[in-house]
Amino acid sequence: MADREEHLSCHGCGEPLECPEGEPPCHALEGWFTVSCWEGPGEVTQYSFCSLDCLKSWVEGELPDVPEVFRESFGEGQN
Repeated sequence: MADREEHLSCHGCGEPLECPEGEPPCHALEGWFTVSCWEGPGEVTQYSFCSLDCLKSWVEGELPDVPEVFRESFGEGQN
């Protein structure tokens, strides 16, 4: 019987990564970054990223935008 593979991919860019069955994912994910997000008691979601650029893009996408009215309150760009 052939080994079943677990298919992993970068949460940022979708780059695929194959992890053969029986091999710990940590071997295949060497050099990658993993973020764990606690969703509730005993519920953890993990996101894997192939590079710091993918991780940075994901983090920036998760941050709320600063309302323009807040930025304008600092008077930047005004004389």
